[in-house]
This record gives sequence, C-alpha cells and structure tokens, in this order.
Amino acid sequence: MDIKQLQYFIAVSEHMNFSKAAERLHISQPSLSNAIKKLEHEIGSPLLDRNTRNLQLTEAGEVLFERAKVIVKNMEVLKIEMDEVVVHGTSEITIGVMESIKHWLPKVIANYKKDYPQMMIHLVDILGSKRVKKSLKSYKTHLIITNQLMDDPELEVKTLYEERLVAVLPLHHPLAKKETLSISDISAEPFIISTEGFQTRRDILNTFEQAGKSIDIQFEIERFETAVSLVRENLGITILPENYLQGPTAKTIVKKEIEGANLCRNVYLVYLKNRHLPFAIRQLLKDVLQFFETKPM
Repeated sequence: MDIKQLQYFIAVSEHMNFSKAAERLHISQPSLSNAIKKLEHEIGSPLLDRNTRNLQLTEAGEVLFERAKVIVKNMEVLKIEMDEVVVHGTSEITIGVMESIKHWLPKVIANYKKDYPQMMIHLVDILGSKRVKKSLKSYKTHLIITNQLMDDPELEVKTLYEERLVAVLPLHHPLAKKETLSISDISAEPFIISTEGFQTRRDILNTFEQAGKSIDIQFEIERFETAVSLVRENLGITILPENYLQGPTAKTIVKKEIEGANLCRNVYLVYLKNRHLPFAIRQLLKDVLQFFETKPM
C-alpha cells in the first residue's frame, strides 16, 4: 500500500460515498473503486461493507481509517519540514499576530532583516484561542504572538510581557474630565467588547462581575481598530490594551486608568513543541525573546 491509496481510502471513509469522494479527489469513480479493491486485496480483508443500503466500514476498515489519518498527516508534516530544513535565510516565515504588537514587532523584524535580508515574512491576524491552536497544529504558522492563554501539551508557551488595559472614551465624553475611572463610572455606559472566544473579553467580564456591576454590551467586535472607530463616533466606550493606543490613535480618543481593577493581560509567544524549525526561523524566535529580556515592557 502507498500514501495515495491511503488518501483515497480516507476520502471514501469520510464521505461514505464513492461518487463524492471521487469528485473531491478529482478522479473517476471507477478508478477510485478499483483503487480501493486493490487495497483490500493487498490487506487481505474487506474494508467496506457494501451489502447494506449505505457504505459502512468493517472492523478492519475502522482500524485502517484511524491509522491512515495519522500516517497521511505525518507525511504532510514531513514534507513541510523537509522543504524547510534547507532554509539558510532565503525562504519564508509566517507569524500569527494581534493588533497591539504593532509598536514593537517591526523593530525586531528590522534588526532581523539585517542578517536575513531575503527572508519573506508573512504577518497574518490570528485571533481567538481556537484559531491559534488550529493554525499552529495545521502548520499554517511557525509561531504566534497572542494574549490567549494556551494550556496544551503540544504547544510551547513563552511569556513576553504584561500590558495594562485602560478605558477608551470619546474626546468630549463627560467622564474624560476625571483623572481615573472606576468600574462603577463605566458600568452604565454603552460598551464595545470583543466577541466570544477572546481572552480580553473574559478578563473584562470577570472584572465587572467581581465588582458586582453589570455591563451594557452594545457592540461586539474582533478588531481593536473597529472599537476605536465606534468610540470616535460616540457610540460607546471600551477597554483596550494601552500599548495599542500609542501613536496617532492616542490623539483621537481619551484613555483613562481604571482604579481598583487589576486589568491587565499577558502576551505570549507560542509555537509547536515538536515541530522542526530551521535555524533562520529559530533565530527570529530568539530575537523576539531577547528583545524583551533587554527591553521589558
């Protein structure tokens, strides 16, 4: 048996329909049927029960299906790693990022590109814990910078720094005159918050709950940029990482410390423990960690 036969068998097992599986594989149905029959002959046992109204896996088929998925996945991973193992600074790296790293990551990359000028760097937004895990485990990204707290034995998690969360108000909001705000001050305001699955949302809701205050959620967003735009239009207030509000953004809104609330979040560097990373990519990972050893936030 070979990898192509296993891929064919997996497709049939997932669809339980030769026609749909053949369409997915871009081959003819007779060719697929012959390939499965040949595989059954090599194994010496039927893999599919064709005597019922619908296809069903035999006991041998169930065993092969589970093992085949692992084998095919490992072969895909092996091909990726073999393609990357020859990297000497002339290939590509994909980094999952979030919005608040815009003030420091370009500095790290600028220094890195001095030694690896030909390295193509892809920066992709990866938001939410499920997306972080899926992206890393499917080998779509080499490493991810996130505030999502990862508890997964397959992932290596390095804490980079802690950043404070602050209230964000329209420029002429009545509360903008106060030096600091409390949860009570903002509990009655129309609130803009991240959607379900974001660590920042959970942190904010926990803070309101601990203070015994309700929160008037009017908007749910995925990007901080959207939240700031809504604040500018006087549609509500929000709580965002202070680091995101650096630069031109700071001039268009008012940010206020929230007293009595330990509102902050950790930022992590996350990558697969068992993935082989070429030297050039490991160097960038090292550069990120060293940046915060010498320049703590």
